Amino acid sequence: MNVVVLQGTLSSEPIERTLPTGTNVMNWEVTTTINGAKKSVPVQWDDPPKNALKIGEGDEVVLLGTIRRRFFQAGGATASRTEVVASKVAKPSQRVGVSKLLQEAHDQLGTEAA
Repeated sequence: MNVVVLQGTLSSEPIERTLPTGTNVMNWEVTTTINGAKKSVPVQWDDPPKNALKIGEGDEVVLLGTIRRRFFQAGGATASRTEVVASKVAKPSQRVGVSKLLQEAHDQLGTEAA
């Protein structure tokens, strides 16, 4: 199963762009603290809703997603990147949104385990 729930602080400003396929994406880094050490992970949100929350560097978020490793050409060589692909994003202050996000993660785990 591939289910990620991540809570952390945006350590970079989100970058929005449109891929050649027409998919709109938003990329940023989320930093968490684990046993006193800071860990950052790249996050991509494909086709975020038009009313996506306005988030910026320093904002705390909770997200639901999956981990993906993608391969691409860079400088004539094949490179790869492992990232979290977000499907739902909420601010911790949005208790209903976070609750729904966690319920969906729970449901996915229950479905995968069955």
